[in-house]
Amino acid sequence: MSAGWHAPAQQLIGCDSLGAWFTGRPERRITVLVDEAVAAAPVTARIRALLPGDRYGTTVLELSGPGDLDTVAALAGRLADTDTELIVGIGGGSLLDQAKLAALMRTNPDAYARLTVPQRSGLLVLGHHTRHGLPLVAVPTTVGTGTESSGVACLGYSGLGKRLVMGTALRPRAAVLDPAATATLDDALVAEGVLEALHRVISPYVGDHGDLPTEDALVETIAERLVLLGHEVRDARRAGRPTGDRLRLEIAKLSGLSHAEWAHLGRDLYAVKGWLIANELSSALGVRKMTAVAAILPHLWRAVCAGETRLGSDVRLRRLWSRLRATDPDTLPEDPAAGIEALVDSWGIDRGISAGPDRLAEIAGRTVRAWGAGLPMLGGLRTDDVYGLLAGAAAA
Repeated sequence: MSAGWHAPAQQLIGCDSLGAWFTGRPERRITVLVDEAVAAAPVTARIRALLPGDRYGTTVLELSGPGDLDTVAALAGRLADTDTELIVGIGGGSLLDQAKLAALMRTNPDAYARLTVPQRSGLLVLGHHTRHGLPLVAVPTTVGTGTESSGVACLGYSGLGKRLVMGTALRPRAAVLDPAATATLDDALVAEGVLEALHRVISPYVGDHGDLPTEDALVETIAERLVLLGHEVRDARRAGRPTGDRLRLEIAKLSGLSHAEWAHLGRDLYAVKGWLIANELSSALGVRKMTAVAAILPHLWRAVCAGETRLGSDVRLRRLWSRLRATDPDTLPEDPAAGIEALVDSWGIDRGISAGPDRLAEIAGRTVRAWGAGLPMLGGLRTDDVYGLLAGAAAA
């Protein structure tokens, strides 16, 4: 097997299946990285019970906060000090991203230098021959990010905001999806998770102009299923019922599928411009990622429908929206932009952005520096174009 080939994360349903997975592994020195918010949660106790002291040498490290380059490097050092052979990460997207990056640094001494090379780009791509990090088992306690299955991680930089690190070497070896891990997740965050997975799977579909019959059909099916599950979350919240285990598990499974390679085969690598703009907006204003996405998305779709081909295909957007609208035609307008706005509102997701013209202009400039102005990610969008989307989002 070549150094550049990395298998997709093995999906394990339930903690019990993890016990069988451990049985076939040679590692004995294991570090459990757990978000301090869930350190005392039942799922953490359940995972630790699978690592008895007479068989494993286990170290538990509790983490808090999003972390940055320096804290991730320090974490890699702690993994070296304990001679860790395998990592179990229990927490949300932020913790799992830190675990992925620390695992990478532990086996790639030059990774720190690669991540600190001065550059303005918001994207750091790892080479195909980057060695896989320490084996990582990801146990997500949130839904939506799908980072437990992906080769992408967010990393904070002082004064620069978040940057995306991409490479198959970052993929966890296994992802454990267990409703017990999301049992205490606020229902509003479950709704946000559905939107996050939906946005991830449909953005390349809308942003790319080429028809790919098989891939398009798969994306349309996943997107429709996610919208139906989002309606279930909405209905449960309106009725004052908690989201059930089955519902959260289905959302988690689809979130992981949204990262599958088949969803992106043959598509423009940079057909996700709305995500890049929303990422900068979220980071600059300190608002929730899905608040930024929900604020930007209707205006981006309005521009696509008006013929802004750099942002996507009007024909493909209308075709997809026709199918998604059919899930609730009495609530969702026929126009895609008005429709996604109504969908977000019906799911109870905040899309309020507050910023003045000067601040928005600053964010637009920052976005173009990180992703455009000669870099390919924004596809020729200029500062004025980005500012227009941001101004529309803030005025909504």
